[in-house]
Amino acid sequence: MCDPNSSDKKQSDDMSSSLIKSKKKKKGEDAWRPEGPTDPFAMLDTLPEEKQQEIQKALHLFSLKSYQPKTLEEAKKHTYKFWNTQPVPKLGNSIITDGPIEEGEASIRNEPYSLPQGFSWDTLDLINPSVLKELSNLLNENYMEEDDNTIRFDFPVEYLQWALQPPNWLAQWHCGVRVNTSKKLVGFIAAVPADVRIYEMERRVVQVKFLCVHKKLRLKRMTPVLIRELTRRVNQQGIRQAVFTAGVVVPTPLSSCRLWHRPLNPRKLMEVNYPGLRQNMNLQTALKFNRLPEDTKIVGLRPMTKEDVPGICSLFQKNFCKFHLSSLLSVQEVEHWFLPRENVTDTYVVENDEGALTDVVSFYSVSFRVLNHRVHNSLKAAHLFYIVCTSMEPVTLMEGALILAKSKGFDIFSALDVMDNKRVLETLKFSVSDQSVHYYLYNWMCPTINPDKVGLVLPN
Repeated sequence: MCDPNSSDKKQSDDMSSSLIKSKKKKKGEDAWRPEGPTDPFAMLDTLPEEKQQEIQKALHLFSLKSYQPKTLEEAKKHTYKFWNTQPVPKLGNSIITDGPIEEGEASIRNEPYSLPQGFSWDTLDLINPSVLKELSNLLNENYMEEDDNTIRFDFPVEYLQWALQPPNWLAQWHCGVRVNTSKKLVGFIAAVPADVRIYEMERRVVQVKFLCVHKKLRLKRMTPVLIRELTRRVNQQGIRQAVFTAGVVVPTPLSSCRLWHRPLNPRKLMEVNYPGLRQNMNLQTALKFNRLPEDTKIVGLRPMTKEDVPGICSLFQKNFCKFHLSSLLSVQEVEHWFLPRENVTDTYVVENDEGALTDVVSFYSVSFRVLNHRVHNSLKAAHLFYIVCTSMEPVTLMEGALILAKSKGFDIFSALDVMDNKRVLETLKFSVSDQSVHYYLYNWMCPTINPDKVGLVLPN
């Protein structure tokens, strides 16, 4: 018979041996574990700047595999799992009436939508400079960039204050997503209130802006959750419609326009290989082709002042009524959007001999960061906001805007071919880029609108 004490001793020895092996194995595993932070964001921050850029470029190229259609032809072959659940017109549908897709009496969810484990919602306090800087960093690193990762948006905090805090803005419409452990900001979407005219209907809507998810989290499908949560918060304020623009096609564009460029500093643009330039020109030809007069000859042209707000508001009201989609701007909104701010927005008016305002042109500033270039690290683009002329041809005032923008150090002037812009852009040697901007309405159906009948520009 077996000795039970001997059996217990053998079992004890086996357990001890197994425990020792387990400890040795664990020690061996620990030997390969790198020292330092285990949070992937923190680990990235510890690397040299050059290595960080290499990794970010690889991540960007990887994220391009999550294909998004850029034309209607491509979109018709694409499956939209999220957008097919939303109150938006279906691709291919012919719409001859206008009105809401869903009426406004549906129940509104009280609780926020659930995020993936490890993340939580945060309503961003953009009055706080440190939070505003956090948002600026998130957008600068993750919002949009060229496919070769050489040029990125660079949003200064002054621009974000202007874009996200117009009259009647609400803090709860600045939706952020943070990592629970590190509190790092990794997602954002915003809305600001606006009044628009859609054909003959005037409507209070929101403009949706700055939808952004950190590159490393784009496979977690946070974008649909961000849109749903913002929709919930907007609905709580009794607003059911939204307007937004995008460079990709989702169901269904109300209008599609093109982005045009006019070099102001051809040498610099060619040196950084700025996309969209005419490829059939050498430097000397480009300098000659894009040469502008040193000064504008427009009599009465001057920067806008606060006293000009009522006159500009009147000019806009008379001009916008001829478009099928346009802004309805209050006096307070005209002051906010158009009163000049350094490195944000510039507005010029023409005043006649009687002291009345007859013309106005405005453009806003978009900054870019140039990566991996030995000489240049930034670019400044002026984007046409609105132009209204009653005493001269739009081409004359637009040429004046080009001269003024160049004198202020802008490298390129960009514009959409909405409103009456296309003829002006062609005359002044703008070149059409391969970038399209699509306009969308959320929870509203109406016939599509040609670009020349769009009287709405959304700085984004």
